[in-house]
Amino acid sequence: MVAHRPVVAAVAGALLVAGCTGGTEEEAGAAKSSGPERNTAGDASPGPSSSAAPDGADEPYTLPEDRAPRTRAEAVAFLRELEVQPDYFGVGFRRNRPYESDPSRWAVLGEDCLWHREPLPDHVLAGLTRAFVLPAAGKKEAVYVSLTVTVHRSTLEGRRDMAVSLEEALRCPEQRLNTKERVRELYSQANTFDDQRNAIAEDDLTESGEWLVDGEKGARPFDWFKLRLGPVTVAATARYGAGRTGEEQSAVSADVVRGVGFVAAAVDRRGRSDEASGKAAGDE
Repeated sequence: MVAHRPVVAAVAGALLVAGCTGGTEEEAGAAKSSGPERNTAGDASPGPSSSAAPDGADEPYTLPEDRAPRTRAEAVAFLRELEVQPDYFGVGFRRNRPYESDPSRWAVLGEDCLWHREPLPDHVLAGLTRAFVLPAAGKKEAVYVSLTVTVHRSTLEGRRDMAVSLEEALRCPEQRLNTKERVRELYSQANTFDDQRNAIAEDDLTESGEWLVDGEKGARPFDWFKLRLGPVTVAATARYGAGRTGEEQSAVSADVVRGVGFVAAAVDRRGRSDEASGKAAGDE
């Protein structure tokens, strides 16, 4: 059994670092390079932390509803244009195969607690999952990250999706990801920005548990992070292979959380961009 790791307590600090890198893509890249540096084997050495804070740091990242995509075509274009680099999640990550999902379908947890993909419901405009991997090196097994950005028709629908996600861990404490993998003993925590434990988004959800692969001995750590920015949700699952010390594992987890923060910052910038502003003005 995997010992419980204090992932929930560490998330706010890692997201705060990501929140302090708001602004341009170049600033996000600079912040990544100034954080903990790590080789592909997962060995960590501390680096200087970023002290730059974005304007309006006392407000959450968001995407105003009047600047969000309004049709399915706009939503798909928005997701395709949203840049997500492998090194957002740490040094050594690369695209996994298959890399992207079908944006007209999304993952649903069935009554049988099995995850499967279904056509989008009416209240969802588009959803896109991108897959990344930190390859195995030496005795350190691979780390798999799946990043999903979903565009809902309204902020209300985004809030409902967060509520459903929180309820799912209670309904299905053990969930089967596919025919060979499952997660169990899930622990969840949800916060709003006003709770002051969530550093950057309007709502956040964090889950931690154990990841098991049929036919293989032992359980590995599993994390799920989910943020809401207006009608858009940004979620990432992380499945960590064995072979790392507790300190190395925490460093990899923190890198993944920062990656989610970088994507949230990109969504926020989209809402503040001249293009989005012009679109909103033209629709009036």
